[in-house]
Amino acid sequence: MNHFWMGSEMQSLSWRSSQLIFLSLLLCVIFPNSYQDQIQQCDIIQGSISLPVLIKNGDITLGGLFSLHDMVEEPSLSFTSTPPPTQCTRFNFRTFRWMQTMIFAIEEINREGKLLPNITLGYKIYDSCSTPHQALKAAMELMGSEKGSMVEGVTQGIGTCHGAVPAVIGDGGSTQSLVVARFLGVFQVPQVSYFSSCACLSDKDQFPAFLRTMPSDFFQVDALVQLVKHFGWTWVGVIAGDDAYGQGGANIFADKVRKLGACVALHEIIPKNRAQAAISSIISKIRSSGARVILVFAVEQDAAALFDEALREELTGIQWLASEAWSTAAVLSTPKKYHPILQGSMGFAIRRADIPGLQDFLFRLHPLNPAALEDPFLIPFWEEVFQCNLGVHAEGQERNDEGKPPCTGEEELGSVTNIYSDVSQLRISYNVYKAVYAIVHALKAMRSCVKGKGTFPQQTCPDVDNIQPWQLLHYIKQVDYLNSFGDETKFDENGDPAAMYDLVNWQLKPNGKMEFVTIGKFDETTIVGKQKLQIQEQNIMWNGNQTEVPLSVCSSICPPGTRKAIRPHFPICCHDCVVCTAGEISNQTDAIECVRCLPEFWSNDERTACIPKQVEFLSYSDTMGITLTAISLIGSFCTCVVVFIFSWHRNTPIVRANNSELSFLLLFSLTLCFLCSLTFIGRPSEWSCMLRHTAFGITFVLCISCILGKTIVVLMAFRATIPGGNMMKWFGPAQQKAIIAFCTLVQVIICTVWLVVAPPTPRKLMPRESAIVILLCNEGSPVAFALVLSYIGLLACLCLLLAFLARKLPDNFNEARLITFSMLIFCAVWVAFVPAYISSPGKYSTVTEVFAILASSYGLLGCIFAPKCYIILLRPEKNSRKHLMSRGSTDKF
Repeated sequence: MNHFWMGSEMQSLSWRSSQLIFLSLLLCVIFPNSYQDQIQQCDIIQGSISLPVLIKNGDITLGGLFSLHDMVEEPSLSFTSTPPPTQCTRFNFRTFRWMQTMIFAIEEINREGKLLPNITLGYKIYDSCSTPHQALKAAMELMGSEKGSMVEGVTQGIGTCHGAVPAVIGDGGSTQSLVVARFLGVFQVPQVSYFSSCACLSDKDQFPAFLRTMPSDFFQVDALVQLVKHFGWTWVGVIAGDDAYGQGGANIFADKVRKLGACVALHEIIPKNRAQAAISSIISKIRSSGARVILVFAVEQDAAALFDEALREELTGIQWLASEAWSTAAVLSTPKKYHPILQGSMGFAIRRADIPGLQDFLFRLHPLNPAALEDPFLIPFWEEVFQCNLGVHAEGQERNDEGKPPCTGEEELGSVTNIYSDVSQLRISYNVYKAVYAIVHALKAMRSCVKGKGTFPQQTCPDVDNIQPWQLLHYIKQVDYLNSFGDETKFDENGDPAAMYDLVNWQLKPNGKMEFVTIGKFDETTIVGKQKLQIQEQNIMWNGNQTEVPLSVCSSICPPGTRKAIRPHFPICCHDCVVCTAGEISNQTDAIECVRCLPEFWSNDERTACIPKQVEFLSYSDTMGITLTAISLIGSFCTCVVVFIFSWHRNTPIVRANNSELSFLLLFSLTLCFLCSLTFIGRPSEWSCMLRHTAFGITFVLCISCILGKTIVVLMAFRATIPGGNMMKWFGPAQQKAIIAFCTLVQVIICTVWLVVAPPTPRKLMPRESAIVILLCNEGSPVAFALVLSYIGLLACLCLLLAFLARKLPDNFNEARLITFSMLIFCAVWVAFVPAYISSPGKYSTVTEVFAILASSYGLLGCIFAPKCYIILLRPEKNSRKHLMSRGSTDKF
């Protein structure tokens, strides 16, 4: 797409003039009778506007509009006198090459004579001077060159203008084409543009006669968005030209990028007056935005103004994305001053072609040729190329001869290298070439119509000797052919061609020249399921001669192990990276949320993977397990020592006085109590879980039963009031054993029913907020576990009660007081155990239970047997029958 500059005041004035002319014309069309009296006045105005034109007569004449100049100098319009001719300035070599390509295609068709035999094509070409006003005036002249003929044609009906061309090729700029398309659409005159890409021109309600060989910006924007998505850029700046092309394309791009999930860092407009202050403000916003990728959706002149200011303010490190309008612009790639900032730039360009014979055709021009006298555009071109003065003045052309020497006539175009003679990037020129051939193929189809098989009502064919524009428009819309380059030319329902682009990369070669290297392509016609955008990343050279893809994000990429947290009052692309909480992970960059691990897994330190939780149980290898194991073994060893002492001194009075058999059975049960605590240490299994609780319950009942038996015997012995009575026969050794067996059997039955109905089983306790899996034994039946403890508590309370009743018996003959102290300790331990067990987390509940077992076992061993061992080993004089029978002794044991 191409747009050219003029001051904002001039542009506004030109636009108002265009509106006045256009409205006047429409009034003539709508109210022809009311304006018959003013036809002469309209004719005067029209006739007074004389525009330079390049004409070659033919049987069929094609119109052409080209912006051969970049700007205009318009005088103030008083609307009271005839305005002077518009002065166009700044000749454009590139556009002049496009115009010559149209002439080349027409002469090629005439020379070959295959498409239109016996028909000669002519052309009528105007310079629109890059302004809507000038473009509209040129279009009006194309519609009727004879004085008054256009208005006469209007009064007669649409499409009957005398001398009007049947089709127009142009204009290049979208802004100009918008004005021309509205005007020509009234007359149904087909307009085929070669460079107007504004998506707005696809609206057939507003522009029914507009077609183009240039793809719509809608497809170019789609390609640019796919490019942004491919490289993962989420913070992109957009700078647009102040025209239909720039603002229309930039707005579509911004909308699509936001839908993609990326953000627009800045969206600025380059003013047409190119005020340095305004452009400097844009550069400052680019610098402060932090965006490293900037799309410039503007024509080459606007882009040049931006880059000039970027150079002046030393803005570097930006990866520029080019819209099609300047993606291959030699005016930017040739000057070496732009190389430092534009090296590595990337953009989409329409397909190129090598047109045979075009370069030689371009070099044929010379002002001394007789045909040059009929070309009003050759003189300013020649003077601009060779910076000399031909001394010839064409009306409406810029004259700036100061300091220019006279031309010698020996100048040759082949001796200079400039944009005009450069045919290495024939892209827009190729569009012009295709536009000419599309119209010619439509003309061929018209002339090939067979009567009775036509496409018009009643299968009629058009009158080829009196071509009506609306009929030609119908045939142009039906064009579908393969040209000599193998490319298909056809138009869709919106008058747009198939969109195919080359992705070009600006690469600075060792010889100091900037080359456009094709690194990919975009094909809108790609079938569903395949990538429209194809890129050879290994061939890309980024800005700053880098090979790595530049990063353009508002916030740094969140690494694995973190998630994005949106910043309040900032665009969605601006975020903070928050570390995943414990138990959650993210294994990809820029994760939106962290994923919670499964219950049996936990996040690693980096929060990037779920690993099995650490299994925790009361192990023999940890400090607590080792301590409890040592205490248990020491207790068992102490019990064995007591057994050995009692066995060695089994015939002494102190051993025999308290039923030595019960004492040994009590010591045996205490040994089992110490050892059963070891079943609570180690990895829980089905067998260990069943063994630990049942062994604990049975051994403790056996122990308490022994103490109960001893207490009952002592109590009954001293309560017997009749000497030689029968009371003691009921509490002899056999009866004591029966009591112990009965009490123990009850616990065995409870444990057996427990194991059969709901046995204890291993259980994994997996708290969500913990990095460990706690292995412990589930009681299976809380009721059964409570019964086991309750039964032990019942026997202990009974022992405590009986021992309390026997506390005042002679100390030397019983151990009731010792049993009382031991039962007090036992009951205190187990009363404290219940709340401690319930409130202890994880393995510490097991530790609490083991501690209770060991504490109560040590209490029984110490309180009952320690005093006896003291007398046996250290006070043997008291281990005698006489001492034991003495009631006056104050020694206690």
